[in-house]
Amino acid sequence: MDKEKIKHAILKEISKTERLISDYKEMSQPVEPDSAIGRISRMDAINNQSVTEASLRQAEEKLKNLNRVLSRLDTKNFGLCQKCGKEIHIRRIMIRPESLLCVNCAS
Repeated sequence: MDKEKIKHAILKEISKTERLISDYKEMSQPVEPDSAIGRISRMDAINNQSVTEASLRQAEEKLKNLNRVLSRLDTKNFGLCQKCGKEIHIRRIMIRPESLLCVNCAS
């Protein structure tokens, strides 16, 4: 495996995910009750806030996994499925660098 290429992909994904988290945190601010947006619009804003908060949690989990994978990059276990111990295909690692499981175990 070309670990330098993988490290670059992981760092790029970490940077992208950190920006997403920042955006989600800004978008998930409470809906002010005194803003004059109307009842239906307020309900939409609250619903959108819930969706954004779910996306924020997913992005935070992804960031945690990316950092975990990055810390394992130089270990002998890097690229091995945490469930079955088989090698995770390089294409999967390049597409989803936060992957801790092979395709079979992730299904």
